[in-house]
Amino acid sequence: MALVANRRSVMTLFSSPTCPESHRVRMVLAEKGITVEILDVAPGNKSEDLIDLNPYNTVPTLVDRELVLYDPRAIMEYLDERFPHPPLMPVDPVSRARTRLALYRIEKDWYELVPALESRGEKTSGKARKMLRDSLTASAEVFSAKPFFLSDEFSLVDATIIPILWRLKHYRVELPRQAKPVMQYAERMFQRESFQASLSEAEQEMME
Repeated sequence: MALVANRRSVMTLFSSPTCPESHRVRMVLAEKGITVEILDVAPGNKSEDLIDLNPYNTVPTLVDRELVLYDPRAIMEYLDERFPHPPLMPVDPVSRARTRLALYRIEKDWYELVPALESRGEKTSGKARKMLRDSLTASAEVFSAKPFFLSDEFSLVDATIIPILWRLKHYRVELPRQAKPVMQYAERMFQRESFQASLSEAEQEMME
């Protein structure tokens, strides 16, 4: 593994052009302006390098010299510490713990629905759409409380939420009027230069 990693002098991200887990990492890279080589890996078509680097053969996978990371949250937190400006995690332990808890809940409540949302079975995808719609609607008040999600500054939480909101049309999730704060938040985030830079061609087409 080390030999494969050592051949790479530039930080490399193995990334799917369509999955939200890869997108959230690309969002952090764009937000911090990090120079990185992005290698697109199509679903079901993994590269030999990736197989050598990651025992789970999953994306996103980040290679930074001898370091190989393949958990999305671990990658995001590593990038935030490795490139501290702008900071995307609070400084104090209590706020950092709350941020990690928010990330955990988003991953459990929203990201775990993604396989079902992308399922070809209408019953499975329909149930997941309803769960995501209801969960986002129930969170509407939180989206309107501050300029960013529970924060006055852009954070790893926003980088995690935005890929899901961008895919609502793709997942055929229609939010009710009560969820207007969610869509207002989404429109603000979609206008960020870093967000636009994070999009793959396939992700751009999701809104067409």
